[in-house]
Amino acid sequence: MKKLKIGIVGCGAIGTSLAVLINKRLNNARVVSLCDVDEAKARALKKKLKYGSVRSLQQVIKTCDIVVEAASAKFSFEIAKQVLLGRKDVLVMSIGGVLGREKKLFDIAKKNSARIYFPSGAICGLDGLKALIPAGIDGITLRTMKPPRALEGADYIVRNKIDLSLIKTDKVIFSGNAYEAVKAFPQNINVVALLSIAACGIAVPNVEIIASPGSTRNIHIIEIRSKAARLLIRCENVPSPDNPKTSYLAVLSAFSVISGISDVVNIGS
Repeated sequence: MKKLKIGIVGCGAIGTSLAVLINKRLNNARVVSLCDVDEAKARALKKKLKYGSVRSLQQVIKTCDIVVEAASAKFSFEIAKQVLLGRKDVLVMSIGGVLGREKKLFDIAKKNSARIYFPSGAICGLDGLKALIPAGIDGITLRTMKPPRALEGADYIVRNKIDLSLIKTDKVIFSGNAYEAVKAFPQNINVVALLSIAACGIAVPNVEIIASPGSTRNIHIIEIRSKAARLLIRCENVPSPDNPKTSYLAVLSAFSVISGISDVVNIGS
């Protein structure tokens, strides 16, 4: 079987963890191209993998079957756009940077016979959400609880001069809709962007973000209300050992998508 050639754009904690996992666990796929605005990060990952080449974005697109965007919400839309224009598939990790512009990417993908993959990331239950769409969705709410250190540096925290070290008990530090949440916490709230895209515009999730000093995990509580069912989903995720702002499950979810591309069996909707 021909091996799936993978490119990683963004060689920080997430890109590195995913690349190492792919090359260690998959026999039918190989990371062959690496790209980062900080070339030193790409070279460090190449050294760790002992395989692959450091290339420009356009070279990555030319040499790979699928490109993984693991850069940041600031660049994810443009990276995905360039990959699709190059007639290659793209897996988007920084989904917050795509929200509100996803339809543009869908149109480009259709015109260029390419595919977009949005992994489930730090949550589960998207199969149920998608199944409820024909019956209608009355509302989606998301409560996210994170240790204060996982929220450090977020635009909203800096702009509002919130001293996270002073928070001693659970405190709601943000309440708003999905679009407001993504702008306020672009590095922390990919979950709500994913819920919004999966809901196909039928319902805009409402969001609460809670700084929880007693928590050692990133907790997401999702409620989906429909005439057909009420779903209540709770995910308690261990932070990634390489990046406390990201759940380890997010990396594993992307790995699952890639490993399933060439599988002959698909489980779930």
